[in-house]
Amino acid sequence: MAGAPAAPGPWTPPEQRAFDRRWKVLAVLCTSLVVVIVGNTALNVAIPTIQRELGATQTALQWMVDSYALVFAGLLLTAGAIGDRFGRKGALQAGLVIFFVGSLLAGMAGSTGGIIAMRALMGIGAAFVMPGTLSILANVFPPDERPKAIAIWAGLSGAGGAIGPIASGYLLNHFSYGSVFFVNLPIIAVALVAGQVLLPKSKDTAQTRLDPVGAGLSIVGLSAIVYAIIEAPSHGWGSARTIGTALAGLAVLAVFAWWELRSNHPMLDLRFFKNPRFSMAAAGVTLIFFTMFGMFFLITQYFQLVLDYTPLGAGLRQLPVALALVLTAPNSARLVQRFGPKLTVAGGLGLVSAGLLLLIGAGVGTGYPYIALSMMVLASGMGLVIAPLTASIMGSIPLGKAGVGSAVNDTTRELGGALGVAVLGSLLQSAYSGTIGDLVGVPEPVREVASKSLGAALGAADRLAQADPAAAGQLVLAAKEGYVSGMHLALAVAAAVAVVAAALVLRYLPGKGEVGAAAMAGAPDHRPTTLEPEAA
Repeated sequence: MAGAPAAPGPWTPPEQRAFDRRWKVLAVLCTSLVVVIVGNTALNVAIPTIQRELGATQTALQWMVDSYALVFAGLLLTAGAIGDRFGRKGALQAGLVIFFVGSLLAGMAGSTGGIIAMRALMGIGAAFVMPGTLSILANVFPPDERPKAIAIWAGLSGAGGAIGPIASGYLLNHFSYGSVFFVNLPIIAVALVAGQVLLPKSKDTAQTRLDPVGAGLSIVGLSAIVYAIIEAPSHGWGSARTIGTALAGLAVLAVFAWWELRSNHPMLDLRFFKNPRFSMAAAGVTLIFFTMFGMFFLITQYFQLVLDYTPLGAGLRQLPVALALVLTAPNSARLVQRFGPKLTVAGGLGLVSAGLLLLIGAGVGTGYPYIALSMMVLASGMGLVIAPLTASIMGSIPLGKAGVGSAVNDTTRELGGALGVAVLGSLLQSAYSGTIGDLVGVPEPVREVASKSLGAALGAADRLAQADPAAAGQLVLAAKEGYVSGMHLALAVAAAVAVVAAALVLRYLPGKGEVGAAAMAGAPDHRPTTLEPEAA
């Protein structure tokens, strides 16, 4: 097939100046990455405040979160290909500028529609930033150091998901909801200046033509699938709208695959998926982020609405997740060298499942130490999984296609995350609504409002307390117990997914004795770097 990767050649060290400052480059890349992660997760803690201050509907709140995910996931492959073709540094810097503008305008927006639109703009910026960080990393670090660098990158990627709620909670205790968007601005400014000085230029030396047809098909197909996932909880997983949209997206992606297999300059060489290191790692990333995003979605509401922690208190209590990820992810490379990716990843998934099962023991009155222990077990497992799988993906492709490879990694993260929030959220809502629907002693109109969400139930109870304090107390207790019951069901499903993922990894991911030393190091078959000489 035309457009296949070039044959492996000898590894050429990066241009000396870029090589010498590679750890400073990594610091800039990680800062850029954390900006995007924090900018996304910080909003979760702010949702109750936005709902109160703007009177936002549940649908509007959902789209504040999902507009970002929809645009981000849909554009990732195209953004990665553009970075490969025209320059990854330029693509990353442009993405940061777009993210800066979106964050600034979102903080100034006084309506739910404005926030939704600016969140979509932030998604465009993030789609250029995420692939740029990992693809530049792969080109700056030599094969023997690349796994360690990716492990640090992955650890901060996961930790950023816990840092966001902490920063958001602190700001909401002192300022309005707009502050959760403004917090990104000084960090982005630092990343832009440092990136301009330190980041080397890098692009695909083959100068392959762009694939506009493939890009358009990937955007439409991925966006349709993500949209179907996002809307499924509202319209029903078996509804004609959900099924029709999902099938339409799959059909477009089938056309995308057909086109890519026949193109002499494909945006994504589908033959990469024949390599089990690539395909199994991509599937594993999807499943682990299904669990991770779903867990964050559940636990954030649990802390604030069930245990009555403040936004800052809820954020601080997620610190064990960040701590465990920062400690385990950078050390995962050593375990891969000793035991191989298969056993390391499978063991991490076992810890993830154990942590989720421990969380099922959390209830309405559970003490925080137990929850913290459960989250540390869960996050330690994630730290052992994310970095080796990312290294497997990046180690299976030529450096010239590092942007597209990074985009595949990021796309699987987003698809898994969207599925995790939608599926686990639907399971929780189904169990919760059933509990409220069976409640007696509370007026039917109040039950109808309360059945929509735990937040709605607590608001309804506040209003009901003026007329019937006993019924209001009964509603609060039932609503919290209903949420916990639904959370337990969702966590059990997430644990089962982690077990299935572990079984797939043990069956299909190559072990230590099945891959060469270069593959174990995460190197893309020692293909030459794509740093540009003028980076000096």
